[in-house]
Amino acid sequence: MVNHNNILLVISGPTAVGKSDLCIKLAKKFNTSIISSDSRQFFKEMNIGTAKPTEKELAMVPHFFINSLSVYEGYDVHKFETEVLDMLNWLFKMRGLVIMTGGSGLYIDAVTKGLDDIPEVGEGLREELNGLYEREGIATLQKRLRTVDPDYYHKVDLQNPQRLIRALEVSIGTGKPYSSYRRNKRPIRPFRVIKIGLNRDRKELYGRINERMDEMIKKGLFEEAASLYHLRYLNALQTVGYKEVFEFMEGKYDREEAIRLLKRNSRRYAKRQLTWLKRDEEYAWFHPDQEEEIIKYVVGQMAEWPMT
Repeated sequence: MVNHNNILLVISGPTAVGKSDLCIKLAKKFNTSIISSDSRQFFKEMNIGTAKPTEKELAMVPHFFINSLSVYEGYDVHKFETEVLDMLNWLFKMRGLVIMTGGSGLYIDAVTKGLDDIPEVGEGLREELNGLYEREGIATLQKRLRTVDPDYYHKVDLQNPQRLIRALEVSIGTGKPYSSYRRNKRPIRPFRVIKIGLNRDRKELYGRINERMDEMIKKGLFEEAASLYHLRYLNALQTVGYKEVFEFMEGKYDREEAIRLLKRNSRRYAKRQLTWLKRDEEYAWFHPDQEEEIIKYVVGQMAEWPMT
């Protein structure tokens, strides 16, 4: 049964858009806590390359699921779903609204909608398929999906590369068709969800991504990645911001090229995040500077629901 008094406010958007700053302001406004749904910020060994909130920012309002794991620990989206739902049951006893923020759309979907019992296969295969798409286009993805999962091929939006890649990574990674894991019924969550998407003009966003990467490098991204090089085989480190430095360390290209790839791949990562989020029509989209408009929208949404 849905409790209309309990509201999960989701704030999402691409990397470097400005989620953290806004969420701290909103958490102060609503006197609440922040749950991170950024799958890269869970790990305490990964700091600079994941753009975690600073110690000062973390101290401003309570944060959960940041620095909560070691890269050595096995973790997946299903564990996250279970643990966040348990956390929300506790938090809703103290406050009626909780904020969840991050750019990992799959992890947001797990909490807000529930997921099929589909195993995670790691980001390595996903990145490989993303590369295939960038090199050869969507027709190659369509052809491969028709081979490995003809049932899902005839149901999926064939012009949606994100869904094609998701189906392919599961089918290839597990050896079983993606369609064999899917179910039609979604669980009912005992809380209401308000979804806010943040975005900027592409030129503005890409400029912020480039600037953030320059700042990360100044803070010691290459040195942090070097300290984790011996762990590069772990799934947690198969991600943008670390892979490029590992390959630089292996002599695949020079530092200048590594920096170019760090920026390019971060921009591509942002584009994929937006593609995932924009498929969900429940999001209301704002510029991060529209703080007052966002507050007005949230309060308006809250007022539309009957109190129980």
